[in-house]
Amino acid sequence: MPVFPPRRLAAAVALCFTSITPLAALAQEIAAAQVAQVLAPVVVTGSRFDADPALAPIGAVVIHAEDIQRAGVSDVNAAIRKIGGVYGRQSLDGSPDFSLDLRGFGTNSSQNMVIVLDGVRLSENELSNAILSTIPIDSVERIEITRGGASVLYGDGATGGVVNIVTRRPVKFSRRGTMFVEGGQFGAGELRLSGAHAWEGFAADATLDTQRTDNYRDNNVFKQTQFAGGAQWFDDAGRAGFRYEGARQDMGLPGSLTAQQFASNPRQASTPKDAASLDSDRLTVFGQRHFGAYDVAADLSYRKKHSKGTYYSPSLYEMEYDSKQTQFSPRVRHLGNVAGLLNETVAGVDLMYWTRVATSSYSADANQHSKAVYLRDELRFDAAHQGRISAGVRRELFDKNFRDPFGYGSKAYSAVQAVNAWELQASYMPLAHTTVFGKAGQSYRLATSDENAYPLKKNQPLEAQQSHDLELGASYASALQKLTARVFRHQLVNEIFYDQSVYANVNLAPTRRQGFELDAEQRINADWTLNGHYQHVDASFTEGSNNGKQMVLVPKNTLSARISWTPASGQTADLGAQWVDSQRFGNDFTNQCNARIPSYTTFDARYARTYGQWEVAVQGLNLTDKHYYSQAFDCDGAIYPADGRQFKLSARYTF
Repeated sequence: MPVFPPRRLAAAVALCFTSITPLAALAQEIAAAQVAQVLAPVVVTGSRFDADPALAPIGAVVIHAEDIQRAGVSDVNAAIRKIGGVYGRQSLDGSPDFSLDLRGFGTNSSQNMVIVLDGVRLSENELSNAILSTIPIDSVERIEITRGGASVLYGDGATGGVVNIVTRRPVKFSRRGTMFVEGGQFGAGELRLSGAHAWEGFAADATLDTQRTDNYRDNNVFKQTQFAGGAQWFDDAGRAGFRYEGARQDMGLPGSLTAQQFASNPRQASTPKDAASLDSDRLTVFGQRHFGAYDVAADLSYRKKHSKGTYYSPSLYEMEYDSKQTQFSPRVRHLGNVAGLLNETVAGVDLMYWTRVATSSYSADANQHSKAVYLRDELRFDAAHQGRISAGVRRELFDKNFRDPFGYGSKAYSAVQAVNAWELQASYMPLAHTTVFGKAGQSYRLATSDENAYPLKKNQPLEAQQSHDLELGASYASALQKLTARVFRHQLVNEIFYDQSVYANVNLAPTRRQGFELDAEQRINADWTLNGHYQHVDASFTEGSNNGKQMVLVPKNTLSARISWTPASGQTADLGAQWVDSQRFGNDFTNQCNARIPSYTTFDARYARTYGQWEVAVQGLNLTDKHYYSQAFDCDGAIYPADGRQFKLSARYTF
């Protein structure tokens, strides 16, 4: 059996698996006041329950289904990046699931944010991105992006923030259906059929989608077939039902390039035979019921996944495993009156069991159990100024086990780790249309099984990462404008990262993320809307031998802007731009490399016209054909090029 270098094996792992009341009158009055001050009414779920705008997550950005259709994005990941202004790095496997980065966490960005679909956590105990490409875009009602620490409600990895995806709720005696077809350069094509029907208390929906693309680079073919469907029973007091999502993916892995190779031909592959596949199935049973001042809800989710990677280095080897994950999240909410003030109390338990069984010699068996309990309370005061204050705590216990009979890294370990989270939040409207808010808390993240497989000290799991979080902000909202500004700071201890100088995952010396964010929207007139997102992040070491040095793969500044034209003539147009600042290479902790990942600017556009029930659209991505990259792991090397210019033509029939 060949001996495989830990550095290359760790990279291979990442490549293969980067690829889920009495107060009714008061509440209505508050909600009506807010609706009058924003561009559109929103219904949000900041407490892991359906809620009215009076209890919206503080400082959240909300993307609506209309925004998604106008921008012409065909998947959830693209909607979060293009409309929500979240920075993303192109995936290493050719899938549309970019690595999303809230607040500058570099290559571990996916492990420092939590993605939730209808209350079910998609982020997993693996060094991989949450698979969003399997979520039918036609089923999405809204996407809520809450930046900053949120571990009280969402647990492990919520330091950067939370992305909450909410699908459409059934409306009795309604139905909808969509047929979507798209084709474009690089052999890209997609066909999607979706439909939903609701009767007086029962609703069902289904989506079938198939897509493929050769992608920009050689040996970067991506193919996916997916099915999603479900049924639910509902009435005015609640709902219960089930949902299934399944996907089959095949992908080519082109590998990284040297700087010289990138300059001569960014489309070439350094690993022309490497490939991977992923089969994923998820079944969720859910229920929520209203009893007077109480709401009770629970989600039970089971996910299984089969992953396989074939590599030539130069000899052939395979990595293959099966993993399963079960989650159960019962919770209760009380909405009541405390001394004449609206009060919301939420308590819940999160139970999760994850296991992996290796079917090849380059993978290892592992399992993890976690148990958490949390409590959060929010009080509204001074209704005329919409005062809010909340506090919450969480305690979570992790039991981890690992066994690798071949012992390339860790051979075996068993560990129990306990972590705590807390938060304090407040907001107040001192002036009409203007709200000030603040957050403080502690969040955490645990090392994944992949990271603990190759720690600096063999057979010893990494320490839990903890972050002390602070945020202050202000927002202004009127019928024509929305503006939110925030300053933030995350002080991290034991940040978990892969250190290429020692070819191992380590707990870094203390680090810090601090900066400024700005979200803006301006309705110019009835036809034109302009919005933008800006983020400045200073990510650096605060102690140790690299004290004062910048963290790697974190752009200091990112800026995105979109202008939309939506006249009443059946036409729509959308133009977007994104600028990303330069970054340190992935191994440059000491900041000694004279080169940096260059800054870049990209543009995309879409024009659509409706003809009755048909919509025909053309869109272009990276319109200037910019040659750039956002992932590179050696000083001026180990480069993964981003896509060049691409045009697509699509047609949508709605019935």
